[in-house]
Amino acid sequence: MLFSRFRASSKSSITSPCSADSLFGKRTEVKSSVDRYANLEVNYLLQRMEHFEGIVILTTNFEAGLDDAFARRIRFRIGFQEPDEAARARLWRVLLPKQVPLATDVDLPRLAKDYVLSGGHIKEAVLRAASLALANGGRVGQHDLRRSAEAEYRKLGRLFQAGARHE
Repeated sequence: MLFSRFRASSKSSITSPCSADSLFGKRTEVKSSVDRYANLEVNYLLQRMEHFEGIVILTTNFEAGLDDAFARRIRFRIGFQEPDEAARARLWRVLLPKQVPLATDVDLPRLAKDYVLSGGHIKEAVLRAASLALANGGRVGQHDLRRSAEAEYRKLGRLFQAGARHE
């Protein structure tokens, strides 16, 4: 399906599947029918990609999870560094919707300093904090934002220690 819909298109077709590591993940030793099916899917996608005449733009935040045969077919890689503290402060500010009421204790520069997160993780933290505040019928406070940022740290397998820089 991914490449099929572009078959009838011109050679300038561009497709951009998100989270390439989930589509083109490493093949594994076959221990069950599920493993066999997953490996067949990766093989099929590799074959379709070989014959696709357009441009494929892939995104991932886990390049090590890509299958080796697939990784060899990637001609160009562009890496993005995690945002620095100033950029994280801007991301916290921009990603907080204007219609979300904020408590007076919200300190976005402090969040940027304490939590080294990418834009996507900051967005998830903001959405979680807004949900927490909505569920409690109040404004988004620093506690909601910290709790949400710490949840992102847990998802990333990082440990959070109060008062320490978390790079």
